[in-house]
Amino acid sequence: MEPISEKRSHEAKKAAWPLWKKLAIAGAVLVTIVVIAVGVGVGVARNRGGNNDDKAHHRRDDISGRAASVWRPRVGATWQIILRTRLNIDAGNISPDVEVYDIDMYENSAETIKKLQDAGKKVICYFSAGSYENWRADKGSFKDGDMGKELEGWPGERWLKLSSENVRNIMAVRIKYAADKGCDSIDPDNVDGFQNDNGLGLTADDSISFVTFLAGEAAKYNMSIGLKNAADIIPTVLNLMDFSVNEQCAEKHECERFSPFIAAGKPVFHIEYPNGAPNIAPQDVNSVCSRTGNSKGADGFSTVMKLMNLNPWVQYCDGKIYGRGEAE
Repeated sequence: MEPISEKRSHEAKKAAWPLWKKLAIAGAVLVTIVVIAVGVGVGVARNRGGNNDDKAHHRRDDISGRAASVWRPRVGATWQIILRTRLNIDAGNISPDVEVYDIDMYENSAETIKKLQDAGKKVICYFSAGSYENWRADKGSFKDGDMGKELEGWPGERWLKLSSENVRNIMAVRIKYAADKGCDSIDPDNVDGFQNDNGLGLTADDSISFVTFLAGEAAKYNMSIGLKNAADIIPTVLNLMDFSVNEQCAEKHECERFSPFIAAGKPVFHIEYPNGAPNIAPQDVNSVCSRTGNSKGADGFSTVMKLMNLNPWVQYCDGKIYGRGEAE
């Protein structure tokens, strides 16, 4: 126990302290309390949700702000794309047995999508976001001012004005439709009107703005999204996209332009339409799959060889072939 005389000595010293010293000590104490409180709050926030899985579910993506629980395919994921026909599948015997199916969201039912998912597949739902199609059920929703020139080689399709509020409202409805069907992701086609004779004066900035809008709509439903072709805008929108769907980069000698996706840890789902398909000459298969020459820069790409009508026939670089190869 401290002697009374020593206590009084301490008290005398305290009493003798100048005012500036008292204020300095009080300020230091206050700062310490604030730092501790903030640290505790951050710690609680970081640990809210329990285990690591819960934390991953609530974590936000640093770039896009989308929920981390959104499915994002891996580089090199195996896949199949069928757009021309409706899938007729048995969940216990799906062929080819690949990780990802890219299918037309209008041609296939929610039941089909669920069968694929029950078999461990992820489903990317295709629709045209940048073109009017005169056979779709919602064709009457478009206005004359929304439409430009016909897509070369595709009768009944016309380029769309991407800045149109009406067009964007229609696409928002389509994306919700994909979500309601249970799609894991969307593949919005024809966002590269600026690279074509579109009749609307579309620019790269129009496509960047439109793709940004589509990504925001997909995020509302925890769906991922891919960029279809549109190599010129990759540097600007790569952070918003979860994968690329590319057509004919080998034929066009431009696969290197899509390689930033691989460098960013995002797959390139790559389609080629070789001459002679479905009976492709060995040298043409090599041209697509060798990763030299025409395919330079395609390292890590998920490559399929298809007929232009995108029916079930597919050939892979390992030589495996599935589906019937009739032209339609």
